[in-house]
Amino acid sequence: MKRRIGFLSLILLSIVGLLVGCGSKAVSTEEEGKWKVATSLYPFEYFIKEIGKEHVQVTNVIPLGVEPHDFELTAKDVAKLHEMDLFVYQSAGFESIEKVASLLQAEKLVDVSKGIPLLHGEAHHHEHEEHGKTGHEEVDPHIWLDPQLAKKQAAHIRDALMKLDAKNSQDYEKNYNELAAELDRLDQEYQQMVEKAQQKKFVTSHAAFGYLAKRYQLEQIPVSGLSPSSEPSPQAVKEIIETMRKHQLKYILFETLVSGKVAETIQNEVKAETLIMNPLEGLTQAEIQKNEDYFSVMRKNKENLAKALGVQP
Repeated sequence: MKRRIGFLSLILLSIVGLLVGCGSKAVSTEEEGKWKVATSLYPFEYFIKEIGKEHVQVTNVIPLGVEPHDFELTAKDVAKLHEMDLFVYQSAGFESIEKVASLLQAEKLVDVSKGIPLLHGEAHHHEHEEHGKTGHEEVDPHIWLDPQLAKKQAAHIRDALMKLDAKNSQDYEKNYNELAAELDRLDQEYQQMVEKAQQKKFVTSHAAFGYLAKRYQLEQIPVSGLSPSSEPSPQAVKEIIETMRKHQLKYILFETLVSGKVAETIQNEVKAETLIMNPLEGLTQAEIQKNEDYFSVMRKNKENLAKALGVQP
């Protein structure tokens, strides 16, 4: 179920929030010694914690296990954002989050997709097919799945924290450099894996891996469009089945937060095996209990992608 709130209500609520905030200092939480930072997605939450460490208190506005494409903030959520020192979000690909960001003070906003060339994907929806169209272009939001672009997103966070809290800027610079070095290591691991690949195509339940595919010169064959709830046309399903048979592709990569009924149909049709490929929009409760994080999940993705690409263990 989507959590919805009318945009007009959000605007009214924002005005109230701004009036309450007028004449008072932005909440720096100096009494607690931490800056309050809200985020829109798990990867940014992780990057902020790694860069800000003891200087920040981080809140992710999307609850555990909820698919971000289906989530919309409530009035209460938006009211809490007015109390934050920073809101780290991505405008690319998440319209509801972008609307909420437009209601907040500009100096609190950190758009981590700023300056990054965006990919677009074909999103298949029944209503478009009924009008004789095959779909429409959507922005692919999954920038963080490319370790080098993730480094750029982390740099936006570093810069915002240094501007907010100049006296601790050396800490933020040092912590960012450590995170960036680990992202470089991750990138090298992917490069080395792909060099051993027998073929460069992989089939996914959802078109979430465009940036990753571009970085490593792979071809993603998505069953659904960029939105996990979208459904491909019967013709698109037929083409995917034919492609899998032609290239002898043995795996379909499913993700954790969505169910792929159409992908399951294709899996049964070509007798393919399934593997997990996590787009890291959010972690499940089980993953958090296992102390999974951005890097551990990205390395599991690499192992499963290696199987799909025919890399010998």
